Amino acid sequence: MASLFRLLIGVPVAAVITFLLFTLMQILIFQDETPLDDEAEELRITISDVAEDIQVRQRDLTLDDVQQAEPPPPPPQIPRQAADAPSEDMRTTMGALPDFDAPNLTGDQVNFDVSDRDAQPLVRIEPQYPPRAAERGLEGQCTVQFDVTPDGNPTNINILNCTSTLFQSATVRAVERWRYEPRIEGGNAVWRRGVQTTLVYNIGE
Repeated sequence: MASLFRLLIGVPVAAVITFLLFTLMQILIFQDETPLDDEAEELRITISDVAEDIQVRQRDLTLDDVQQAEPPPPPPQIPRQAADAPSEDMRTTMGALPDFDAPNLTGDQVNFDVSDRDAQPLVRIEPQYPPRAAERGLEGQCTVQFDVTPDGNPTNINILNCTSTLFQSATVRAVERWRYEPRIEGGNAVWRRGVQTTLVYNIGE
């Protein structure tokens, strides 16, 4: 009964509210548009072809002003440090120098030509320590024999004695990069056969 009563009252009220809403929407839609102001001020931009004169301030400099200018200070002096002389002997870092035969001064083989000389080392590259030997803490030495060409290049390199095979390849590669002053006989560069030297491998050096 109460539900029927609410239905009878709610339907007419909803119909009235709906009608009022549609009426309000119609008024808002069909209202007159706001007329434009014909008397609005026009915006005008004028571009002139004639450039305006720009006044630039110039400072009058005289010779006295230039002479009175202070010169920049001199750059600071950097002290030079002298390099320390090596404290280790060549035999310690590179091993013993090659052994050369002493000249024979007896008999008819004596030659007093001052231009004759034996092969002399010019460049000696220190061998690279083998990584596997360094990992094991292994030290040792290698004795190698080779010939020196008339151009001063080592060739025919042979390992005579080596404490470990790990040092052989490093020794050969190092000797291949050495350079010599060739042996001179009678003013001409000749072969020097059988040069021997020992390369020492120490981890602490």
